[in-house]
Amino acid sequence: MAIPGLKKPDHIGFTVPNLNEAIAFFREHFEFELAYEFGPFASDDDWMCDHLNVNPRAEITKIAVMSAKGINLELFEYADTIERNKTAPNNADIGGHHLAFYVEDMGAAVSYLKEQDIKVLGEPTAMTEGPTAGESWVYFMAPWGMQLELVSYPKGKAYAKHASVTLFDPR
Repeated sequence: MAIPGLKKPDHIGFTVPNLNEAIAFFREHFEFELAYEFGPFASDDDWMCDHLNVNPRAEITKIAVMSAKGINLELFEYADTIERNKTAPNNADIGGHHLAFYVEDMGAAVSYLKEQDIKVLGEPTAMTEGPTAGESWVYFMAPWGMQLELVSYPKGKAYAKHASVTLFDPR
């Protein structure tokens, strides 16, 4: 049984080291639009720990919410008032994550990233076997070290030919 009243995903949230830099990055390269900003948030009791699972003395300096074309993106910037990990987890770490973007032309998209001096990890990988046959993908890095991905499957993925569950398809 699912959560009563469950609809669809509303937003994805990420903590970034510099909110203005992150807003500019997502606006410039992905055409996300800033809807609003708010904050700060801090507490003298255990509210931050009880509600957000962070150090009770943690302070959110500002939160920005952006329209990310089909889902919302919530960006948090925390103050440097407490000891915390300041490097993004990689995919092998617990809590590792990435945000993937569908592109129609992988070659043109990768060329754009490189022209913008955005670090691309290797060359695109073309999947030729298994359920993801037909897809190509490549990881790249946001300026603050967050992993992102480009994916493309203009003719679809092999799994769809025999699947009883259909995945969201941004094409």
